Amino acid sequence: MTTIIYFVLILVLPLYAQFKVKSTYKKFSQVGARNGMTGAEVARMILDHHGLYDVRVVPTQGVLSDHYNPATKTVALSESNYYESSLAGIAVAAHEVGHAIQHAEAYSFLTFRSKLVPVANISSSASWIFVIIGMLAQLPGLLLVGIVLLAAGVLFQVVTLPVEFDASKRAMQEVTSLGIIGSDEERPARKVLNAAAMTYVAATAVAVLELVRLLLIFKSMNED
Repeated sequence: MTTIIYFVLILVLPLYAQFKVKSTYKKFSQVGARNGMTGAEVARMILDHHGLYDVRVVPTQGVLSDHYNPATKTVALSESNYYESSLAGIAVAAHEVGHAIQHAEAYSFLTFRSKLVPVANISSSASWIFVIIGMLAQLPGLLLVGIVLLAAGVLFQVVTLPVEFDASKRAMQEVTSLGIIGSDEERPARKVLNAAAMTYVAATAVAVLELVRLLLIFKSMNED
């Protein structure tokens, strides 16, 4: 029964988070912002307010493909958010600019996450090779190697949480203090940001659950 509950959780959590963010984004992407500003204009306004004139704002293809690239100092907004005016677009644009501000201020969690990127990329690819071989061949040593590598990826996801929550907090502060949205528009904007954050929470929860499960398997193998 416990195993069934576990697999239901790791399947349902990510699916629900994805459904929530897509449905919330779709709903409020159809609600025009009162000020008529596009996501690109909002991003540029906040960046200039912080003196980040060297950070570019560019359109990118896809839906919810918005991101900030610290290597190129580029805020990339999906085309609908870049060109159109909506509460969802404003919230997403401000969130990505929040990451640019974090970068400029050398926000500790963002700096730490950036250092973890190469480690996480390697470990996420290699971890399951050791885990699968270790479990099939009943070799606790190989399983442990896989667990350690997987733990590095889990650490990356855990560190991502404060980075994302802080960017959303900064986003709300900026759009309200600069008068980009009115008081009646704050709740919808916050809903968009909270739904997006849920995807990171779900991914982290699933990763932690899987790590705990493998640790229990490793413990059981050693006891046998």
